[in-house]
Amino acid sequence: MDADEKSICTYLKSWNSQFVSGREIARRAGGKKRFREDPNWAGPVLSRLVERNVIESDSTGHYRLFAKEKSNKPKKWVSPNIKKILEQSGKDFSHVIETDEDES
Repeated sequence: MDADEKSICTYLKSWNSQFVSGREIARRAGGKKRFREDPNWAGPVLSRLVERNVIESDSTGHYRLFAKEKSNKPKKWVSPNIKKILEQSGKDFSHVIETDEDES
């Protein structure tokens, strides 16, 4: 991945999973001076990234990074001592922390 591709990916990370126009990417990712010299500099870079499946495009010419799939691994306690302390506090953390009851 070259410098232009990295700067575009870094810019798109700040937008989470929202689509951003190609013109806005060219304006913000490369800086004002680069955009004034060549407003279409990002076009070939964006098409390369789409071909490599790094970013995705919608039908209106907007781009975003592919969303990472969330893993379905069960959450675990950092240590049994922390679990014990939180249980002794009397508060209910079941809505925040999911546990495997089989580990006990």
